[in-house]
Amino acid sequence: MAPTSPSGSPPPKRTLWDIYKGIAPRHRVILGMGLMAFSMVGIWASEKLEEAYPPPIDNRVARINHSDMPQVIVLKEGTDTSQGVPQLLSNISACLAICDTIRTTLGPRGMDKLIVDSQGRVTISNDGATIMKLLDVVQPAARTLVDIARAQDAEVGDGTTSVVLLAGELLKEVKDYVDEGVSSQTIIKGFRRAADLAINHIKEIAVDTDRSDKAKFRELLEKCAATSMNSKLIGSQKEFFTKMVVDAVMRLDQDELNEDMIGIKKIPGGAMQDSILVDGVAFKKSFSYAGFEQQPKSFDSPKIVCLNVELELKAEKDNAEVRVDKVSEYQAIVDAEWKIIFDKLASIVATGANVVLSRLPIGDLATQYFADRNIFCAGRVSKDDLDRVCEATGCRVQSTTTDLTAKHLGVCERFEECQIGGQRFNVFKGCPGAKTCTIILRGGAEQFIDEVERSLHDSIMVVRRAVKNQTVVAGGGAIEMEVSRYLRETARQIEGKQQLIITAVAKALEVIPRQLCENAGFDTTDFITQLRARHAQDPERYRWYGVDIEEEAVTDLFAKFVWEPALVKTNAIASAIEAACLILSVDETVTSQKSQDPMAGGQPMPGRGRGMPMGGR
Repeated sequence: MAPTSPSGSPPPKRTLWDIYKGIAPRHRVILGMGLMAFSMVGIWASEKLEEAYPPPIDNRVARINHSDMPQVIVLKEGTDTSQGVPQLLSNISACLAICDTIRTTLGPRGMDKLIVDSQGRVTISNDGATIMKLLDVVQPAARTLVDIARAQDAEVGDGTTSVVLLAGELLKEVKDYVDEGVSSQTIIKGFRRAADLAINHIKEIAVDTDRSDKAKFRELLEKCAATSMNSKLIGSQKEFFTKMVVDAVMRLDQDELNEDMIGIKKIPGGAMQDSILVDGVAFKKSFSYAGFEQQPKSFDSPKIVCLNVELELKAEKDNAEVRVDKVSEYQAIVDAEWKIIFDKLASIVATGANVVLSRLPIGDLATQYFADRNIFCAGRVSKDDLDRVCEATGCRVQSTTTDLTAKHLGVCERFEECQIGGQRFNVFKGCPGAKTCTIILRGGAEQFIDEVERSLHDSIMVVRRAVKNQTVVAGGGAIEMEVSRYLRETARQIEGKQQLIITAVAKALEVIPRQLCENAGFDTTDFITQLRARHAQDPERYRWYGVDIEEEAVTDLFAKFVWEPALVKTNAIASAIEAACLILSVDETVTSQKSQDPMAGGQPMPGRGRGMPMGGR
């Protein structure tokens, strides 16, 4: 039973105030201090939790003072933004993933990559620029590596894989510094200082070539070409292709060295050794009309005219209308059309030309007309081939047959149409001012010939740069180890964080010899240790020591004629460091939502042939 008062009614309820008044004064002070301490601990814990687990922030809305202010829309709905150190680390990780893709293609023992595009086309290659171009890279920062590979290929031709690996290794070495809070601008400053030191050191130790002795200079060019071919598919036939590449470059205008004047034609079938170099111009036989077989197929000392004129009767345009009152007027129109084309043909024949080439079609009437007069003609010749014919024979492309004279013609020692493999080619030989040539490649599979073409392009660019710059360095990782040693020694004399950054660049340069050893199956740790010891022991004597893949040893690669133009290395280091600086300078990525495809819903868009939509009536 509940307790009751003497009067029999239940006792009154006690409030907190009643309880507080019943506490002794000194106990009240202790209780107040305890409650105050408890509230302070609660406030401190709340602040710490908010710092550790910040509340989610809507990137599209800016709220002011957590009050009931109206929402301010900053970016379009669906826009994705990411910023800060996590975004920077994400960009670095994406670049490292790209580097891992092509890492195994470096060097003479590098592997090939088989890439199938969205159209089902198959490409087999170990060329860094080709692989990077075919990869469908989505990550925005990683596309920077694709750009530097293309730039290296266009500027130098070789070192495309090296520049991507070097950029990735630079980012890998400074990733921990970024994670620890080192400012990106500090790292960028160190990178650029290291780039200046490295490039200047390469220019100081590069070996100048002597062009006075043509035999020695040609030997140097052949060594540079052979070095670029070591890592390619044609490495087993480098002696055959080295002479072909050097001959092709030396036939160009030595002041301009325009690589476009070297034509490369591909004919499936045969072996690589069946490839030939034509001292002049050769191009595939174009489409021909009736009467072509009656034309002569070879000339000695022919006169050549190049045109940009259409030599055939033109059809009337759609809905064309000609109103005549008499039959004689219609006949006059027809006769005028025939007279125009016959006047063109007669003016060409009057020049004494034996070979007529045109970028535009040469119809059956003109073909038979030239055949009756023992003149060879070819229409629809590509612009590149026609330009090279002009360069070789000395003629110029004419856009009209009016006032066409003998001074507009070109000459060569011999012209012939010959059979090469399963195709017929028009060949111009013995051109007097020949500053062009044509390489005709043979091989089994189409993908194989395509890779040979890419390999020859790289070698041609390397030889071209060696002719222009005339300074060479040793390959095989020798120059990278020498520059790495130089940067380590220089970094010891620098104070502050820059010392760490320059040391990181020095370590990143070792990725080239390390990856060469790894791809060849060597003991990477042993080889890198030997290279460091040799270069530190006597920099003058062991300056050109690198990884000898053939002998599986650390040797003097300059004495073994493993040479590369110095421009390949300086351009690779400069491009890699600039790419790394660009990626490190990005602290926020804003990705807009892709626009909706109007055809995604399956509803046809109103247009021609579909009538007006019902809602528009």
